[in-house]
Amino acid sequence: MNYSVMDIVIILIAMVIAFVVCSKVLKSTEISMAIAGVVAVIFTAAHGWTNEPVKIIVEGLFTNLDLAMTFFFATLFINIYSSSGAMTAVTRSVVSHVNNKWLLLALMAVLMIIPGAISGAGSVSVFVLGGIVYSIVRFMGLSDKKASAFVFVFAIMGAAAPPVNLWTMLMTAQANMPYVGFELLLIIPIVIAGAFTIIYLGWGSKRTPKEEILATMPETDAKLQGVGGLVRILLPLVALIVMFVLTLVIPFSFPVLGLPLMFVICAVIAIICNPKKMSVKDYYKILTGTMDQAFSLIATVLSIGIMQNAMAASGVKGLIGTAFVLLPFIWIYILILIVGPFAQGAMSYGSAIVIGTPLIFMFNTAGMNTTVVVAAMSLMFPIGDCLPPSRIVGRVTLETTGYEGSYMSFLKQIFLPCLVLGLLALLMLVKPAWFAFLA
Repeated sequence: MNYSVMDIVIILIAMVIAFVVCSKVLKSTEISMAIAGVVAVIFTAAHGWTNEPVKIIVEGLFTNLDLAMTFFFATLFINIYSSSGAMTAVTRSVVSHVNNKWLLLALMAVLMIIPGAISGAGSVSVFVLGGIVYSIVRFMGLSDKKASAFVFVFAIMGAAAPPVNLWTMLMTAQANMPYVGFELLLIIPIVIAGAFTIIYLGWGSKRTPKEEILATMPETDAKLQGVGGLVRILLPLVALIVMFVLTLVIPFSFPVLGLPLMFVICAVIAIICNPKKMSVKDYYKILTGTMDQAFSLIATVLSIGIMQNAMAASGVKGLIGTAFVLLPFIWIYILILIVGPFAQGAMSYGSAIVIGTPLIFMFNTAGMNTTVVVAAMSLMFPIGDCLPPSRIVGRVTLETTGYEGSYMSFLKQIFLPCLVLGLLALLMLVKPAWFAFLA
């Protein structure tokens, strides 16, 4: 099967045109990505490079099905958990006991990072804690734009943080490297960039008096107070953390549940711990509301799968990766902070395979520490979760926080924190020997 570079370039141009035109006409990112993928498949079949065009589309549709299921069941869990009043109780408790603005912002940052760190997905952080963190940092005097930026930035930092960094896992698996030695290499840049983000977004804000904050919040259910109430609040979250930890500590003894089933189990626990008397009809409303809430995101990841598979079958995926790694080192350093995030926006976690893996082999050939190189790229890729066409974490963040400003204004607000994280990662990529002692 002879792939012509010119033919592949034509297919890439056709995909871009199809996406732009459909986005203008249909006003739907999800459908536009799917159509762009179909266009690539049609061109691929026309060139005789495949006899099964429908198979490419169907397989692509199921590529990210596990991720779509995770999004849905994570949202369902947090909606059921919130319906019990647990979120209100936690918010009131935090506001009541922590008086220092900077300490509270730091605490919220750590809380936002944890779900992403143990699931590998920044969107999970937004689903699980985005609403409550947004409310609390708003009370700290941050504007709705800054509060939304706070949620997004620490969500992507959570995705990049250990112990579960999916970009690192994908690259090390492709390059036959052990998944070890990344903890400090990932944590230290995140701590530095996180501290900058807290100061940058929180500077000049004035905390609302505690009494005024509490007056605007619903009262806590009596059954959620005291030791018994604490158990009801913590048990669903503790169960989730315990299952995550057990899969990491004793992977060969603990059954493989998968994230979707974990969230289902925690949702059942949340129902059992719910102090309110809710009927089956009430939970059905939560279920249908969750589907409405998560539908656009699910459609996005499924459409990305179609586009990824079409790009692989047409040779576009290989062309992009090969063209980038054949550049001189200086141009890779100049372009990586642009190419890496935009590849993430277009291909999601596939960016680690298309861009990341070829770079690992190239840097290894040059005698550089590949562990540091992998960690550096794993800090760059998550930044692209706010970029088109997918904008996965960015879209989830704005839907969760209810931000009504333009998407461009949101991008401007997160630019500096993302730039700091990206520059730290770029320094690691340019001078990996300086950071080798952390591996």
